[in-house]
Amino acid sequence: MLWVDKYRPQTFDKFVIHKQIADNLKKMVATGDFPHTLFYGPPGAGKKTLVMALLRAIYGPGVEKVRVETKPWQIELPSRKLEVELTTISSAYHLELNPSDVGNNDRYVVQEIIKDMARNRPLGVDGNKSYKMLVLNEVDRLSKEAQQGLRRTMEKYSSACRIIMVCNNVSKVMDPVRSRCMCVRVAAPSEDQMMEVLAGVAKKENLIMPPVFAARLVDYSMRNLRRALLALEVCKVERYPFGDDQEPTRADWELYVAEVARNIMDEQSPKQLFVVRGKMYELLANCVPPELIMRQLLLELLKKMDDEIKVEVVQQAALFEQRLQEGAKAIFHLEAFVAKVMSIVKNYMVSCGMA
Repeated sequence: MLWVDKYRPQTFDKFVIHKQIADNLKKMVATGDFPHTLFYGPPGAGKKTLVMALLRAIYGPGVEKVRVETKPWQIELPSRKLEVELTTISSAYHLELNPSDVGNNDRYVVQEIIKDMARNRPLGVDGNKSYKMLVLNEVDRLSKEAQQGLRRTMEKYSSACRIIMVCNNVSKVMDPVRSRCMCVRVAAPSEDQMMEVLAGVAKKENLIMPPVFAARLVDYSMRNLRRALLALEVCKVERYPFGDDQEPTRADWELYVAEVARNIMDEQSPKQLFVVRGKMYELLANCVPPELIMRQLLLELLKKMDDEIKVEVVQQAALFEQRLQEGAKAIFHLEAFVAKVMSIVKNYMVSCGMA
């Protein structure tokens, strides 16, 4: 078992980070009822950990007996029958899924699943939990139609099921959906909190971790605790005892993006743009999210360029990231961003007499 799962707190009392949120949720569970809830915050902040602790507090240990299955859903539409497949994680008390995985059909899936849950009310361990929990991941990636359908459905079937929504960017969730939920902001852990967690895991694994190396892990992870724990485990496998000079092992896709950034800075031409486009395609084909590619590419570019053009490049990155969210073909917007950066770099070099 990975350390990130092995040392995940199972109950509210064991939380080291977000203790105030855990205490408030614990008090709310004690009242016997729970509203629709939206957890939002950056990746690796602890949203899913809080959700699983919440489910355990409501339903007991039975919620951990889960099964993973790819289930076909047949949805009757006025003009045709729609068939979609969706991977779900479920127990006797809850169902967890990512409806955005089915693309434009997400609006049908959300409504159909909630209706199906309403027809099959569970009975909790204490005999009075007459509602089931639906956990929706990445609701900020749902289409507007799906969010509108979710708003109507969550009102209609609120007595049969409660919905827990999880997202990174709450601004992409419609106001009518947010207003019907208790919103819980899960902030990224501080550097001191991350150091505390890493030190605790190292102690339980009987590892000696130099403070300098721990600080490098925290800096590399950018306050993403999941990423820090995974990096710690990888470093332990590759080299132990840890050394003060040891660097965290970077993922292959990160190294590939760094290579793309070098290509952009080395040469600005249509030929080079074609080469970079091919590498972008390869990253997308290997299921690296386009938003992550854009963000990592920007970070790598900023390391390599002069301060005079950094602000303009960041502005362009923000523009094309917005277009990335609104558009359908990610490669178009990634390529357009690269072309714009090449133009900025080339013009700057010409103005400085370097080209």
